[in-house]
Formats: sequence, C-alpha cells, structure tokens
Amino acid sequence: MATDKPLVEQIMEKVAANQDRAQQIRREFVYRQNVIIRFTRGNGRLAREELRQLQVTPTPEQTEKTLLRFLGKYEKDGKLLEYTEPRFRHKELDLDGELISGFAEEFTNDKKSRDGIARDSFPLTSQKQSKYLFNLKGQEVHRGRPVYRIAFEPRGKGWEEIEGAPWSGELLVDQVEHQPVLVTTRLAKDIPLAVKVLLGTDVQRLGFKIAYEKFGEGIWFPVSYGGEFKLKAVFFYKRNIAIALGNSDFQRTAVSTRLVFEDLLEISQPLKLPEIPPRVLQADIP
Repeated sequence: MATDKPLVEQIMEKVAANQDRAQQIRREFVYRQNVIIRFTRGNGRLAREELRQLQVTPTPEQTEKTLLRFLGKYEKDGKLLEYTEPRFRHKELDLDGELISGFAEEFTNDKKSRDGIARDSFPLTSQKQSKYLFNLKGQEVHRGRPVYRIAFEPRGKGWEEIEGAPWSGELLVDQVEHQPVLVTTRLAKDIPLAVKVLLGTDVQRLGFKIAYEKFGEGIWFPVSYGGEFKLKAVFFYKRNIAIALGNSDFQRTAVSTRLVFEDLLEISQPLKLPEIPPRVLQADIP
C-alpha cells in the first residue's frame, strides 16, 4: 500500500550503503584527533584527567595513530600534579591510572575503524544494522536541514541474544543525502546482577553521542563523540567518567584538499589542560 511517509527499512538501507561507502572514502583522509578523559570523585573533585592529541592516518588495511602531544594531571594530597607520559602510575595500586589508560585504548584504538571511533558503538553499517530493529519516529529540522528521527534497539532480548549489539537509542538522518547527522546510544539492558556481584562493579548511565558534518559531495565525517557515566567498583571506588573526542583538520591524501573543522578542544599552553565544565556532557545522554 502506498504511503507518503518513507519506510524506515528503505531509509536505513540507504544509510547502510552510504556508511559502507564512507568506510572506503575515509581511508583517503588524514586528520587530527583530540581526546580528553576526565575522572571526578563523588564530591565533584577532579581525580585524574588526560588529554591526547593524535595524528590519524588510515591505511588500506587499518588505521594508524601517532601521539603528537600528551598532557595529564592527577590529584594527590589535595594538589593537582602534572605528568607528560601515558600509563603513568604514581603509586603501586593506581586504579585511576589503570582505568584511564584502558578507556583511552578502548575508545580510540580500534585499528579497523576508518573514523578513529570504536565501530561497535553505532549500528549504521549494513553488517551492524542486521542486529537491530528500527522505528521511524518522525521528521524535523536539525541545524537547518530536514532529518528523520529514528529509534533503534537490539533484535534480541537477553544479554546472550544481544551480544555484539547492546545499544538502543535514536539517530537523525539527513533526508536528502541519507547520511547520519546525530546518533545517541545507551545500553539496552542493565548489567546483569550476577555480574555486578561477581565483579563488584556497577556502571550507570552508560551511553554516547556522535555528531557528523558534511565536508564535500558525499563526504561526511564524525567530528565529535562523547559521553558521561558513573562507575562503582571494589574497595568503595566510585568515579564519574567523562569522555570527549573531536576530529578536525582533515586532509585528503590523494588530492590537495584540506578540510578544517573547529577544534573540539583548544590547546594553547604546553603543560595546561583545557578546562571544560565537569558535567558538560551529562545533559546530552538520555
């Protein structure tokens, strides 16, 4: 039966085709990536913070990242002390140091990703879409462009069934070019109680948001990526964790073309981390 509204399956098929094509286009670009990870205590005081500036160079098989600059600081005896090397530990059992390094690896070191962001977080390619259900929620205007608002959730119900596809959320899709504009995700299921008891770990409000920008005909790139969540672990360890990533200064390797996007984080002093509001990302996570 004919309808004036586009079918969500047709929309997502076009999005998948564009994303599959984008994976090939993105390997023609080198760009800069700024990553900041911040740990704060329950009382709001800073516990640890690291900033990485990376040069991202995709190759035919994977993505290589070169560390251009690293800045870090940690709290000790009420004072903030600086350090300039990754994986720095200021004591034998340094949970903040171990965790912040692990998060940096997990969220930025997917060598198969062409855009420098972990591929499993967003169900946009044809391979990932097969694991999700999509529902067209409506149409609206976002930053002057007409978009579709589409909700998604895993096809499976339990943790065993949604392995590899644990996210639910919404995405905005450009109506003209069928490219993703904004994607918001959250864990579709709470962490099982048995896992919490066994590991002594609980994660609350785990979710992320990614924004895309158009730089040329058929060329869209993710330019910002972030999230905020709470972690409770053994030994009464509690942290609010904020992650923000920005891609910028795109340069096409095949031709002399330079595409510039305003930096997410501006670095101006050699040993000073930029200040961002500690809860700047919370309002964006459902």
